[in-house]
Amino acid sequence: MKKTVYLLATLLFVLQAAAQPLQRVAPGKVGMDSQKLKYADEAIQKAIDNKEIPGAVLAVVRNGKMAYLKAYGNKQIYPTIEAMNINTVFDMASVSKSMSTAICAMILIERGQLRLLDKVNQYIPEFKGWTETDGKKTDIRIVDIMTHTSGLPPYAPVDSLKKKYGAPNPNGLIEYISNCKRDFAPKSQFQYSCLNYITLQRIIETISGQTLRNFAKANIFDVLGMKHTDYCPTGETLALCAPTEKQADGSVLKGIVHDPLARIMNGGVSGNAGVFSSADDIAILAATLLNEGEYDGKRILSPMAVKTMRTVPHAVAELGRTPGWDVSSPYASNNGDLFGPNTFGHTGYTGTSLIMDPDSNTAVILLTNRVHPDDKGEVVRLRSLVANAVAGAILK
Repeated sequence: MKKTVYLLATLLFVLQAAAQPLQRVAPGKVGMDSQKLKYADEAIQKAIDNKEIPGAVLAVVRNGKMAYLKAYGNKQIYPTIEAMNINTVFDMASVSKSMSTAICAMILIERGQLRLLDKVNQYIPEFKGWTETDGKKTDIRIVDIMTHTSGLPPYAPVDSLKKKYGAPNPNGLIEYISNCKRDFAPKSQFQYSCLNYITLQRIIETISGQTLRNFAKANIFDVLGMKHTDYCPTGETLALCAPTEKQADGSVLKGIVHDPLARIMNGGVSGNAGVFSSADDIAILAATLLNEGEYDGKRILSPMAVKTMRTVPHAVAELGRTPGWDVSSPYASNNGDLFGPNTFGHTGYTGTSLIMDPDSNTAVILLTNRVHPDDKGEVVRLRSLVANAVAGAILK
């Protein structure tokens, strides 16, 4: 009996320890000027005053510690007003591609179950490649879909897919993606596409025998103690969610993914979107990636896998995308102007952003719900301004 009680107590301690957020320190403790960080506050407050966003949460990670964490404005302005707080959970939108789908793929790669050079049709037999006008065929490979150089179109016609296949219907969506028109030969151009990461989801699920949600939870979120990070949130995590867009019936989406393909065709668990998370949780993930895949003795990736994830492949060097992250594509303005050339990150349609600079060991997490309530908000410029203010506050 005593042994059982001891084991349960030990398990409880381990679970509680695993859920601890990053240590919070004053900016000066990690070589940052707290007064200069106020420029980030001012930029965010101006965006709120200009009604570009209802509110925001900013987190700055430096040297593995939380150097700055602050909430601004409101998390909800319709149908009632509710103040933003640092524990708010956000619809991460396309940041899901990086913080979940790409990492899951990289885990399979380092386990020897997947290669970047594998052909997509090795896992999805009906998946078509590129065909030249003279009939010559080129296969689309894993690296092509992960770097958005596959030639797949950016999105899919949700209404027509729902009419044809019913919804949710992940198999119908994969059938469409497998056979839809390709826009260019693999590796010849960059075209950001949600279809790439929905394809990658199917490959992860085929190899692992698990849903993307379960694989990500078991191998990333639960390992790191990211207690408010999940697809299709429930319970306390759902209660903490910021609402996104107002719907035709007057309701707002809350804890239900905003992206139509993810929500309607994939039932909320999708390779392109669907993760919900908080600043504290994302800070843990950022610290992990800046520490070669390990945080507080818990490892999700090897150092070599992390390096591969943040390195643009030679074959598409001029296009600026890594297997999972953005370094210097036209979508990378959220990096700002001052962080180093190795900075990598991603943005989400709902107003979320994560960037990490390995050279200065700094991450900037800017979370807004700019689509609330009417999808008219704007954060592109704000992301750059905040990144610049944070970088400018680094003194050593």
